[in-house]
Amino acid sequence: METMKKTLLDYAAAEMRNISAHDTAKVAAMRAEALKRFAESGFPNRKMEHWRNSKIVENQEYNFSIGKEATCKSCHDFSCVIKDFDTEVIKMKNGVFDEDESLRTLESGVIIGSTMAAMQKYPEIFDRYFGTCKLDETNGFYDINTALWQDGFFIFVPKNVIGEKPIQIIKLIDNKENPFIQTRNIIILEENSQLTIVDCDDTKCHQASMINSYTEMILGENAHLENYKMQNLNDITTLLNTNTTKQLSNSTLQSCIISFNGGRIRNNIHVDLDGEGADLQIYGLYLMDKKQHVDNQLKINHNVPNCTSNEKFKGILDNEATAVFNGHVLVAPNAQKTNAYQNNSNIILTDKAKVNTMPFLEIYADDVKCSHGTSTGQLDQEVMFYMRQRGISKEDARMLLMYAFAAEISNHVNISALRERIDDMIQRRLRGELSSCDTCAFQCGQKEYDFKLDLSKI
Repeated sequence: METMKKTLLDYAAAEMRNISAHDTAKVAAMRAEALKRFAESGFPNRKMEHWRNSKIVENQEYNFSIGKEATCKSCHDFSCVIKDFDTEVIKMKNGVFDEDESLRTLESGVIIGSTMAAMQKYPEIFDRYFGTCKLDETNGFYDINTALWQDGFFIFVPKNVIGEKPIQIIKLIDNKENPFIQTRNIIILEENSQLTIVDCDDTKCHQASMINSYTEMILGENAHLENYKMQNLNDITTLLNTNTTKQLSNSTLQSCIISFNGGRIRNNIHVDLDGEGADLQIYGLYLMDKKQHVDNQLKINHNVPNCTSNEKFKGILDNEATAVFNGHVLVAPNAQKTNAYQNNSNIILTDKAKVNTMPFLEIYADDVKCSHGTSTGQLDQEVMFYMRQRGISKEDARMLLMYAFAAEISNHVNISALRERIDDMIQRRLRGELSSCDTCAFQCGQKEYDFKLDLSKI
């Protein structure tokens, strides 16, 4: 890690002038502060409580020079194909945009495209929101992202605007030089606005890469966001996905994170419920096998009264796969009438698979309804026996139980075409037929795959 730290600091010293050439004064100051913190503290290590079960930085040499000079010339070569799924598409390849698609305004008034382009074209909007979400615990990955980001996706929904179509973000890594990709993303929904986002992380090549992605989401009063995130990466790619959200009065966020594949995945989710009546519903599903690892770290802060949060994460682990779930709900002293629930359930299919899970409540108010729970085990043998007595083979009974377990999360996807494709991918993943796709997690929509089981027997 010290070698990687030194390489990044040397890269920053050589390239910072070019990286920050178009920064606003606010962004330039944030870069300088973050780089100073990184130089002092470096990357997090396994002696830290929230990192002790995950080794993220390996002895792997990465190419840090993949940046704006590597303009995406072939973004049009990849696409997501889902039947009857009409979206506005943002495409990034190796962390950069096609020059022709860097920033655009839709008919509804929604602005989508490049973070860097948005900072230059709309500096007042950008500075008003950028960097306003907070993390209780900063770390070296956050700091180096803040210091050295070169682009990312930008979505702005003005007040009283309802997005007519979902926004689909396709982020493809296709580079054989072991890239270290850092993207800085921002999603802004002003008051009384509404939007649906589908965010896809994919790899095409089978080379090691590292993705350090940081996303800020600001939901104004009475804003409503549905955010679906799909992660389908090769077995030697590391994805560090940090997401911080600020919700104001009567805003709603429904988020669903589905991890199909990935060498190492860490999702850092931080939400501040800062306005009364705010509602958060967050669901997660991870399907890991081989030596894959996934770590979901959630921190939900109930800072004001009359807010609701619900977390439900489920996982299926095979072979030598490992998983971590750490859910922390904080209820502030004045946050009365809080409703907060969290649950993590896991199925372990082998003796070598492992899960570390810790749902946690920290409550300083007395008029609340809060609960948490966790369960980890194998498939229920009594249910398996019951199903086999009715003519269902052992393999089909096993598949039915796993699919029913996973579908409890995918059923929260409100877009029917997307839900059907996700269900198809879950079924294929459980059969071992799905690896990181050649172009996009949903490119399989070009084919039809039949799940030849009678699901009515569940």
